Amino acid sequence: MGVKGLQSFMERCCPETCVTVNLREMARQHAAKSQQSSTTTANTTTPTLVVDGMACLRHWYSCKDWVCGGQWKEYMDVLKRWVEAFNSAGIRLVFFFDGVVEEQKRQEWVKRRRRVNGEISKMFRYIKQHGEQPGRELFCLPSGLATFTRFALSSLGQEVYCSVREADYEIANYARQHGSMGILGQDSDFIIYDSAPYLSVTKLWMKGLTTVMYDQQRLCQTLGLSVTQLPLLACLLGNDVVSEERMQHIRNTAMETSRKNNPTPHPGAPQGQVVLAVSQLVSSLWGREEEQTRLVPRSLNLSAPDRELLVRGVCSYLLPGQRPLGLGDVSVLPSAFEKHVSPEILKACREKHVAAEGFMVYSVVCEGVTECSNTLEDEEDADLLPQALVYKPCRQRIYGLLLLRQDGNTVNIPAIKEWFVYPGNPLKEPDMVQPVPVRLPCEQPTLDLLWFSTGPAVSALRLKTFLSIFDCLDISDLHGAIEDSLLAALCLVAYITLQVQTLSQEDVDAYLSQAVCLRLKSPQELQQIELPFLSSRAVQLGSLYIRGLSHLLGANCASGCPLPNAALMPWHSFDGRLFHSKYLLAHNGTENTELLDSNPSYLSTFLQLREKLTETCRKRGRVLQSRPNTPKQSLKTTTGATYRDRHAGRAPGGDEGWRGGRGTTGGHRHERGWRERGEERRDRSQYENRERLWETGGHGGGGGGGQYFHSFQSNYHDGGAQIMNRPPKQSRGRSYHNRGRYQLAPRWQQPPAPGT
Repeated sequence: MGVKGLQSFMERCCPETCVTVNLREMARQHAAKSQQSSTTTANTTTPTLVVDGMACLRHWYSCKDWVCGGQWKEYMDVLKRWVEAFNSAGIRLVFFFDGVVEEQKRQEWVKRRRRVNGEISKMFRYIKQHGEQPGRELFCLPSGLATFTRFALSSLGQEVYCSVREADYEIANYARQHGSMGILGQDSDFIIYDSAPYLSVTKLWMKGLTTVMYDQQRLCQTLGLSVTQLPLLACLLGNDVVSEERMQHIRNTAMETSRKNNPTPHPGAPQGQVVLAVSQLVSSLWGREEEQTRLVPRSLNLSAPDRELLVRGVCSYLLPGQRPLGLGDVSVLPSAFEKHVSPEILKACREKHVAAEGFMVYSVVCEGVTECSNTLEDEEDADLLPQALVYKPCRQRIYGLLLLRQDGNTVNIPAIKEWFVYPGNPLKEPDMVQPVPVRLPCEQPTLDLLWFSTGPAVSALRLKTFLSIFDCLDISDLHGAIEDSLLAALCLVAYITLQVQTLSQEDVDAYLSQAVCLRLKSPQELQQIELPFLSSRAVQLGSLYIRGLSHLLGANCASGCPLPNAALMPWHSFDGRLFHSKYLLAHNGTENTELLDSNPSYLSTFLQLREKLTETCRKRGRVLQSRPNTPKQSLKTTTGATYRDRHAGRAPGGDEGWRGGRGTTGGHRHERGWRERGEERRDRSQYENRERLWETGGHGGGGGGGQYFHSFQSNYHDGGAQIMNRPPKQSRGRSYHNRGRYQLAPRWQQPPAPGT
């Protein structure tokens, strides 16, 4: 959120504080200035730009398609070009991503998540009504984008950090300590920190490498304040720590005083007048010498709780060395969870987390809290479980692996706090989730063994542990026989099949076929795939898969990394547009040969994966059934070419077109959905019976887990389809060679001066 109204005030009321700068020239001047300083170290002579990765996600994700689950290969190309543009200008990039949500900002986080939920609901209603992606006014980032972007940037040779406290603070601190040329982001908090210049990513023009710098010194001159007074101004205006509502009475007083002293109001927006009035108040508070060393002057009339909150808010802007004497830096109290692991494990957790090489493990071991932001899920869909519930059993096993002793004793192990956004969860409090032991043929291994030991036996144990978290130990014999990315995809799809009993054979075929076909497709080929309409159900399945990849990543880190993290990246096993096309084809009854691009090698691999999945599920009493989700109407264009004709490159007018006439345009026609069993959807208790069912067999090794869902036999259907008249396109280049077990993301040019 930043500081309420401050950035718009600068842009509208004092544009002289918003200076257009050329980053290439700025870097040249910064390098020249650094070289003149005899105390400058070699590491700081290279102009360094500290990048707020979270603020850049919308800027980076410029792909045309965003609802289908993400165009990950295309996105990788975007990141490569972006990094290269700065490297060619001699600018070293250092990226920071949010690693934690501080509890003092939890309510603001919840407020934002609820707002995004409303936007997602509008998006799904649009898709079901029109059968196409909505405009940018309803744009939502693909699920998991923040998680996988940091791994993508690392694979491009960039220096990436994950924060252990508020990312804004760590960004400002790094920039100050290393003499960086600037901070690239979109958060007005960077105007407040006494650090490097704040540069706007939304105003960034890549072709010329120009943007807008928000000049702190000019702002202070305009407001009549010193830099040290800006933190109090920020808190009185409202920020993530001190809510706007909490200090409303102070702003009202400031406005009344301003009107008395200045009968002629300052021209500009009302919020601009508020900023000026509060600035005048702040300036007047430090009139006496004894007040100048106080964070919050005594003359500011506040209750004890408000004063304490204001002090905390002001301190959130003070970097190490900037706090007054007697007010030390904030120390982090040890977590109740840290005593359950060794000091070596704690050290490794932190190091991997900070280096953006881990996922989930640090927050569980060191904080006892995990969170997951919004996912593209339709709250009106009664058929598919929310991803938070689908992956809860595997998370419990991850927690168990991290925290439980070898005997699996759960005594005195506190529950993990989960802040997961899903339909029906009001987010008033966290879900308390208990760790569960990993089921292995042997005793549960210790983290010290999995993480620090070596040898073939340990490597095999790591893989067994990883697969057991997803109840997929049976697929271990394929390790080494197929690419690691395909093994990961098989593990994930098998797990989803075991958990989501409404998943059909067609859904599984769509998942597996796109994973097999993706490997040798270029971003350009993927962009040329024609989709006659969008299925809201396929949109959800795409997001479900991506969220699953993040759980694979967490399990892999907890198990000692039996698979390379690179094999778990979405650009190796998923493309939203390709998946959507395979989903439509599979549910139209397309033959396997055609589904696999008429490629014998693809078909052989696909059948191998499907046979192993079917065998794994059958052992657990899960029998896949064919339930085609047919569109309401024939999806032929006005020229007579069917979608399958265009996709497969066949001549129009073939004897097989889309099945039609059985679907509906709204809702779902199933007998009963997971939210429709006499339960109130908005009451979180609705999930408890469902969870108990999968905890007693729905995801385990018994046959009773699927009985609850056997009433789902009627045909699936989706939102209405809108026919799109587009010229047929065909692009099927197959002149690629086999690339081995999995294809790593291509390395890019190293930065001019790599960091530590």
